[in-house]
Amino acid sequence: SVGGGLLTAPAFLGSEDTYLLAVPDVRLKYRDLFFASVSQGAGFNFINRGGWRAGPLLKYAFARNEDGETPFRIGGDETRALRGLGDVDGTIEAGGFLEYTWRKALSGKVEVRQGIGGHEGLRADLNGQYRAVSGNLLYGFGPRLSLASHEYTQSYFGVDALQSARSGLRPYKTEGGLLSYGFGGFAMLPLSQAMSLNLFAGLDRLGGDAGDSPLVQERGARNQASAGISFTYRFGFMP
Repeated sequence: SVGGGLLTAPAFLGSEDTYLLAVPDVRLKYRDLFFASVSQGAGFNFINRGGWRAGPLLKYAFARNEDGETPFRIGGDETRALRGLGDVDGTIEAGGFLEYTWRKALSGKVEVRQGIGGHEGLRADLNGQYRAVSGNLLYGFGPRLSLASHEYTQSYFGVDALQSARSGLRPYKTEGGLLSYGFGGFAMLPLSQAMSLNLFAGLDRLGGDAGDSPLVQERGARNQASAGISFTYRFGFMP
C-alpha cells in the first residue's frame, strides 16, 4: 500500500512545541512472512501460528537535530529548545518482536531493539490492543509502555558538562528504566476496495529520568500528544 497523511506531534520526544508533519505511508507485505513500513520497520515472521507471531525486526530512528529541523515539517515554528545540546544521529535499531493475538480481538506485543550508531542504546516497547469492527469501520485502542537503557536516555535527555555550558541547562546524568507510558488508538474506514481513510491518536507521559530531565522540566513537557490522518491505496500482485 502507498499513501500519506498529516500528523501533529511534538517537535522531539519531550518537547512542548508542536509540528505539523507530512508523513509517507508505504507498506509492503509478502504473504504472512515479510512486512515492512515506515512506522513499523521491517521484519520477518519466523513464527506465525496458533496466535503467536515472532521474529527479527529492524527500525530506523530519525536524527534529532539541534536546530529543530526535520524533513517532514510543514508547519509550526522550529523549536529552539535543543540549542546547545548537539545532534543525535539517525539510528538503525535491530532486535526482535513477540506478539500474541487472542480471538483476533485482543493482542499483546513486545519489541526489543538495540541502537547501532546514533543513540547506541537499548529500547523495549510493550503494547496491548483491543480491535473490533463496527459496520465498515475497523478500530483499535490500548495501553503502551516503553523502557530504555542508560545509553538511550543519556543521548536524548542527559546533559554533560559541555552541553551544560553551551545550553545553560544544569548537568544531568540518567539511568536506564521507564521511558514513557500512555494510550493510543486508530480507526480505518474503507472508501473503496483499494482506498481507505485512517485516523490515529495517542497520549504518552514521560517517566523516570526522562521526565525529570532539565530539558523536559525547563524547556519541554512530560505529556506528549499526537494525532493524524492518512489515506492509503492498496494493491497486490503475484511474483
